[in-house]
Amino acid sequence: MSASKRSGGIFDEPHHRERLAELDYLSAQQEFWADQERAQELLRERNASKTHLDRLDGLAAELADLETMIAMAEEEEDFLAEAEASVSEITARLDKMEFERMLSGAHDRAACFVSVNAGAGGTESQDWADMLLRMLTRFCERRKYTVELVDHLPGDEAGTKSATLRVEGEYAFGYLKAENGVHRLVRISPFDANQRRHTSFASVSVLPEVEDGIDIEIREEDIKMDVFRASGAGGQHVNKTNSAVRLTHGPSGIIVSCQAERSQHKNRATAMKMLKARLYEVELQKRTDERDKLYASKSKIDFGSQIRSYVLHPYQMVKDHRSEHETSDTQGVLDGDLEALMEAYLLMGDKESDAAP
Repeated sequence: MSASKRSGGIFDEPHHRERLAELDYLSAQQEFWADQERAQELLRERNASKTHLDRLDGLAAELADLETMIAMAEEEEDFLAEAEASVSEITARLDKMEFERMLSGAHDRAACFVSVNAGAGGTESQDWADMLLRMLTRFCERRKYTVELVDHLPGDEAGTKSATLRVEGEYAFGYLKAENGVHRLVRISPFDANQRRHTSFASVSVLPEVEDGIDIEIREEDIKMDVFRASGAGGQHVNKTNSAVRLTHGPSGIIVSCQAERSQHKNRATAMKMLKARLYEVELQKRTDERDKLYASKSKIDFGSQIRSYVLHPYQMVKDHRSEHETSDTQGVLDGDLEALMEAYLLMGDKESDAAP
């Protein structure tokens, strides 16, 4: 069986071969570099297509070798174990490629901004928001993503009121978009002297970092910039100057802030990227009657609106209410082991797309 035929086609192989030939022809033309941005975009597309085809060609060769090995195993039993191991390895690689096929949205490969906000409930929810921030950071570290804390508002007594991360890496937005929504925690409160069970809520919002090639007009006269001294831990120099930046976009009312760098200029540049991402989200929502699946509904951070529940008492369970996937390994999940939950959600979305008329 050809790798490209599996499950309806992991990739559209003929399309990629035709497109690769077309891109090779275009890149050889004298005027190719006249538009630098367009040239870079086409080269990225060309490299992605070539990578897909190289993987398919490699698997096709391995499948041919496997057929030979199976024929030998029929005559000599010593080859059977090697053939079975080969089948398992190839199947795992095909499953991974099939999953990556789902991460083919317009922004799935993009860097993204991940914001965590505590819900109602004071210290309880702020502590939960801090736990979510750690969970997401650990997930990014496990995948070797680059993570930068660009904004942080600490809780009144403990935890985090709100925080924003910038995450960069392969399929950063594609994976992290699965965390969009309200997260619910049930536990014995460490802040309750009577050791009662509490339910806390916090929300996660994930937006792709919009590429410069996408036209989002932001007029300087529409932006109000405030500078202030950064709060919280940030190095011995970060709090000595008014380097933190807050931008308010007048027409939309959107407010973003960044305090990650010592340089006011760098903080402003990051804040502008965040503003552009927010405005892009607004523009998408204007163009569609129902919200795009890339973005979570900004529903109330309260009971009944959660996408996932984390129960630490009276039993141990994490359950995603969208995919119905659940696990008893609560500590592993809170330590960043999110792949199974994310993949179950993304697979559910892929099946719904296949079933749509």
